Amino acid sequence: MSRDMPHDVPSAAQLVAAVRDFLQSDVLPVVEGRVRFHTRVAVNVLGVVERELELGPEQAAAHADRLGGLGFSSDAELAAAIREGLDGSVLVDALARAVRDKLAVANPGYARPPEA
Repeated sequence: MSRDMPHDVPSAAQLVAAVRDFLQSDVLPVVEGRVRFHTRVAVNVLGVVERELELGPEQAAAHADRLGGLGFSSDAELAAAIREGLDGSVLVDALARAVRDKLAVANPGYARPPEA
């Protein structure tokens, strides 16, 4: 993390991690039923937020590079071109990379190859 950030420590990512750890370690083991379910959901949501804070800036830059490599400056331009018939292996590769980046944040387990 860059030291020239406008906020002191702990960072937003560290705060989110602390709350997620608390819910997972201290709350989840002692609750049942509906509260247990919602606690698990909250733990998962905080995990997504942590990963987005960590991976988001690098992924955004990579996505902009992929779009630029295809000749577009926005997702809307790319979507319009796909609707008009744009296809090809370069497009498929760019979209696959975008999906892998999204999965790395939303649910990293989906991005892993299945075990044999």
